[in-house]
Formats: sequence, structure tokens, C-alpha cells
Amino acid sequence: MLKIHQFFISRFLILFIGTLLVTSLISYTALKSIIIEHSKNNLQNAITLMGLELESIEDLEKYSQLIHEKTQLRVTMVDRDGWVIAESNHDKKDMDNYSSRYEIMQANREDFSHVVRYSKTLKIDFLYVAKKFKYQGKDIYLRLSTSLVHIMQDFYSLWSKLAIVFLFVILLAFYLSKVMSEKILYDIKQITNFLDEMSNKNYKAVIKTKYFYEFLEISLMLKNLVKKLTSREKQKRKYTARLRLMNKQRNDILSAISHEFKNPVASIMGYAQTLQGDPDISPKIRKKFLDKIGSNGEKISKMLDRLALSVKLENKDLEAKLSEFDMKILCEEVVLNLGLKYKYRDINIDAQKTIITADKTMMELVLINLIDNALKYSELDVNVVLKDGRISVEDMGVGILEEHLDKITGKFYRVKKNSWDNSMGIGLAMVSYILKMHSSQLDIASTFSKGSTFSFDLKEIEKK
Repeated sequence: MLKIHQFFISRFLILFIGTLLVTSLISYTALKSIIIEHSKNNLQNAITLMGLELESIEDLEKYSQLIHEKTQLRVTMVDRDGWVIAESNHDKKDMDNYSSRYEIMQANREDFSHVVRYSKTLKIDFLYVAKKFKYQGKDIYLRLSTSLVHIMQDFYSLWSKLAIVFLFVILLAFYLSKVMSEKILYDIKQITNFLDEMSNKNYKAVIKTKYFYEFLEISLMLKNLVKKLTSREKQKRKYTARLRLMNKQRNDILSAISHEFKNPVASIMGYAQTLQGDPDISPKIRKKFLDKIGSNGEKISKMLDRLALSVKLENKDLEAKLSEFDMKILCEEVVLNLGLKYKYRDINIDAQKTIITADKTMMELVLINLIDNALKYSELDVNVVLKDGRISVEDMGVGILEEHLDKITGKFYRVKKNSWDNSMGIGLAMVSYILKMHSSQLDIASTFSKGSTFSFDLKEIEKK
């Protein structure tokens, strides 16, 4: 099977050679006709000149011989009955009657008659031209003839020269076809190499076609295709990364929920099984166990509420209900309430009066989460500072490794055991969502084993 460049080159050569052969045949026929026509005209001119002096000629036989010697033309004179009365090349006595010859009959109807006829005797073609004249009051026919051998020899000589030119042109066409084939092959090779690189996902491959505009257009289209494929590949990688992240988050959610719900659920089941297994248990212990079951159920309910609240905050399903209040008073209320929960812990507060316009319930949730985390993960005092429009919650607990600082505010993010552990991983995420709604953000500074400081700015909130 031919390759595309071989197909086009072979078809080009076939078309070119075919055109050349047809042109040669047409030119051969045309040139031959032109040469014969030219010879005919010469003979007609010679007959016309002979006719001018025919009346003055007394001996037609000698006159015929003289013309033949001067022009190498065969001269034949025929009377009206078709008998030869003068002949330059043969004995007229041995010649047949010419009345049935085409050129003689045609001379009766036309000014000049002519015909090309093959001589069986000499085995060559002759051109005959005849004209009717008046000689001494009688009609005679003057016929001149010439062999076409010399005429065709001249023609073949000319044709051989043309054939050499045609051969040179064919060889030149073969050479140009070879050069064109190499150029086509080069451009095709560039495109096939580029497609091979694309199949291997090498989208940085280079294509450089040099010779043909059509291949240049194809290369430009391929480059545009590569750009689209590259863009789609990036989108595919992003989509894959997003799916992996979603799977990781789903696993984190399940892990966090399982981790946090395990203890209260286990407690509820343990107390319930104990009550079921001992119907005669004392009322005092029964009440204690039921209280434990209720507190653990309430704990599960609060965790579910926190989870639902974090989802709403993330999806922006909650709108802030703005009101004006003193942040100092809110801080004192939160510290007081948490002091009742952590009776044996000290929470120090140093606050200035700061009036802001915000959602009071959400800001309370922020303070509760930050202070509660500080109390959980430190055994020493916790300091709450409100100065110059900025709130800071400081602890001297276990601290947070630097590698986790930029991740702990992510939803459901948890770190290794004995390091930072922010419950289900939604507390700090909720804080970040709420502060973002109030045009602020949570800043975390921590040194592992020395303590942490969680702070955020109220200046933008104050401007509302």
C-alpha cells in the first residue's frame, strides 16, 4: 500500500507523463500537417510560375526535364484524355492513363488539386499537386510531385530534438518529484512524531513543519488541540484531587464522629446493661446511673448540634443577626459560665470596654470554643485579654506543632494522639467561619510544650 506522499507523487508523475505524451502526439500530428501544407504551397507556387511561361514552351518534354534538374521535382503533363504528354522521370510510353487519378479529376473542379499517395513501386509517400492550363488551345494538366522522404526526415530530425527536450523535462520532473516527496515526508514525519508524543501525554512536544501551508494549518490545529488537552488534563487532576480530598474528609468525618461518640455511647450502653442485669439495684445507684445516661445523651445531642451548626455556617445558611453590645461584658459572662464548669481552674480576664456591632450569639460561641479549648489542653491558668480592639486567649498547655498550625482550623482535622486534639475538629472551624462572616480572622501563635495564643481583631467589626 502506497504512503500518502508516494501516492501524490506517483499520480503527479503519471499525470505529467500522460500529458507530455498526449502533447507529443498532438504536436507530431500538427507538425506533420504543417510541413505537408508548407510543401503543398511551394508546389502550387512552382506550378503557377511554370504556367506563366507554358505558352512559350515548344518542347514540353525538354521543359519537364529542365524543371526536374533545377528543382528535383517530378514533372508530369497530361492531356485532357488522361495520357501523359511529358514526364521528367519516366518514359511516358510506359505510363498508364491518368484520367482516373484523383488529382487529375479534382483539377477539373478546383483551381489546385493535391493528394498524398503511397507509391507501391518506390515504397514511399508522394505529395501530388495538379492544375489545369490551356496550352495551344487545348486543356492540359500540369502535375508536380515530390517525395515526402526528405520532408519526413527533416520532421523526424526536429522531433528527435523535441524528444530529447521532453526526456530532459521528464527527468527534471522525477527529480522535482523526489525533492517534493522528501519535503512532504519531512512535514508528515514532524506531524507523526508529534502525535506519538501526544499519545505518550508529552504535551510539551514541539512540532515544526517547514514546507507546505496545509501541513502548517494541521500543526496549528494540533497545537490548539494540545492546549485543550492540557487544560482538560489540569481539570482532570484538579477533579481527582478534589475527589481524593472529599474521600479524605468523609473518612475524617466518620473517624471523628466515631471517636467522639464512642465514649458517651459506651457509657450509655454500660449503665443501661447494668440496670437491665440487676433489677434489685438500689434506688440511689439507679438514679445515679440514669443521670449518667442522661448526661451522655445530652453530650451526644450537643455534639450533633455543633456539627449541624458548622455545616450551616460552611454553607452560609445562617445570617448574622447584628446588634450593638459591649464585648467586655460578653467576655465576663462566658468566663463566669465556664468557671462553673471548670471549678478548680483559674480564668484570668483583663478587658477594656469595647462596643461592637455583631451577632452576639455567634461571638459568644467563638469565646466559648477558644476558652474551652484552652482549659482542656492546659493545666495552668488561662488568660483572656481584650485590649485595643483585639481579643487574645492564652494558655500554657501542650502547644501545637508548627506543622499543624495552618491545618487545625480545617473542618474535621485531627492530629496524632498526645498532640493537638480539638474534639471532632469542628470547634475551630466554626470559629473561623464566624470570624470570616464578621470580616475578621483567627490568628494562632504556639510553641510546642510551652503554650498557645488564639486571637482575633475587632477593629473591622467595630466599624460596622
